[in-house]
Amino acid sequence: MRLSGAPSAEGFCMPAEFSPHRGTIIIFPERPGSWGYGAEPAQYVFADIIREIARDETAFVIVSDGTEARARAMLAGVANVEIINIPSDDSWARDVAPTFVSDGSAVRGIDWQFNAWGGEYDGLYAHWERDNALASRFCGETGYDFYDAQHFVLEGGSIHSDGEGTVMVTESCLLSKGRNPRLSKQQIEQTLCDYLGAEKVLWLPRGIYNDETNEHVDNVCAFIRPGEVVLAWTDNESDPQYPLSKASLDYLEGETDAKGRRITVHKLPIPNVPVRITAHDLAGYTFEEGEDQREVGERLAASYVNFYFTNGAVLLPQFGGENVQSDERAVRIMSELCPDRRIVPIDAREIIIGGGNIHCITQQIPKGERR
Repeated sequence: MRLSGAPSAEGFCMPAEFSPHRGTIIIFPERPGSWGYGAEPAQYVFADIIREIARDETAFVIVSDGTEARARAMLAGVANVEIINIPSDDSWARDVAPTFVSDGSAVRGIDWQFNAWGGEYDGLYAHWERDNALASRFCGETGYDFYDAQHFVLEGGSIHSDGEGTVMVTESCLLSKGRNPRLSKQQIEQTLCDYLGAEKVLWLPRGIYNDETNEHVDNVCAFIRPGEVVLAWTDNESDPQYPLSKASLDYLEGETDAKGRRITVHKLPIPNVPVRITAHDLAGYTFEEGEDQREVGERLAASYVNFYFTNGAVLLPQFGGENVQSDERAVRIMSELCPDRRIVPIDAREIIIGGGNIHCITQQIPKGERR
């Protein structure tokens, strides 16, 4: 059922990702401008991720008429998988699936407006109607009431919650001209408080260099527990990422969270060698008119911060090639920071060449009652 009003007025807020899940939403890939060579290489990686999710919770796999048979064949025999046919424009579940809120017992969705990361101003493709309809469709198919927030443009990758009243965003994204240009920073912050139950919003200045989402927060900084974050980092002062990460570090070191705690920042270095589009990658794409196109040599927004918490694991991107040592370093750091979870390295290059990473293709559903 579609609901009006603000969730916070009814005691609902956004739980942290590391809180218990009922399940995870993931959309099986097929868009030829994002996933090369008929999406087959990406589908294998998505299937691996779905199997890992299903070890700990239900994987809700959204398919289309064109991918349903393929998904069912690749996931045959995997327990805890529910396949749901809902049309979409691409596979970024973090941004187009509902954001879920809870009052401690009931769980409801939020249906934000999605405009392909910038609409007519700087959006990444020309048509996004099916993506914008997906959140409400999913809630209807699975029995969740949801709040109508179609008046406000927001993607799930642009927000992180600690589950205790603190929400983290980037100014570069939420204040971009392609989202809510008629609203002031204060009005945007109030909307986040009203819908996510936030008591304080942390505004990081920047995200990851060359991130085509206007620098989503989920690629640069993430809560690992209340009062603690990991921040994408580089010690190389000549790297274009350095001033962006340094600005966010300086900001965080001068801030407290909603409970008044100073924030502990753990540095999680980006790959030592930039991940770039190759000629082989480019040859596999088929771009539509109005769609953002890739170029050989283009630096991708590769970051280990774009991991995902399941109930029992951290699914951690790995980039391979010249970054094997960087990959191993990220595994060591996350193992130390999250000793209560399995650290599962995922070969994620096929995801990053699509434009995002593991966190971008997943959306958690908190544990709780429907309706």
